Amino acid sequence: MSRSDLLRVFLRDDADIAEEVQREIVLRLFGTHAEAVRIEVHDGVVTLGGRVHGTALVPLATLPARAVEGVVDAQCVLTGPPRHPDLDPDLPDPQRAAPA
Repeated sequence: MSRSDLLRVFLRDDADIAEEVQREIVLRLFGTHAEAVRIEVHDGVVTLGGRVHGTALVPLATLPARAVEGVVDAQCVLTGPPRHPDLDPDLPDPQRAAPA
């Protein structure tokens, strides 16, 4: 095994990484809602963003992404559906600023 063989994993193209994350992780985790997930890859760092319907799998999304060949790190900025203050009056409204 040569040095170039060892480094090849870190030289993987960001577009290839994004495609694999989409196909192997996002589609499997979020199924029909996968189109709501944005995948950005920059220098091997994967960022998953967007708004998904169910939030149960959001904490797990970065774990398999980190295992993709060529990924240096993975971050998740996925959020759930917008909150409806009239339907959820007991939850704090993040849109309203706290009084100063």
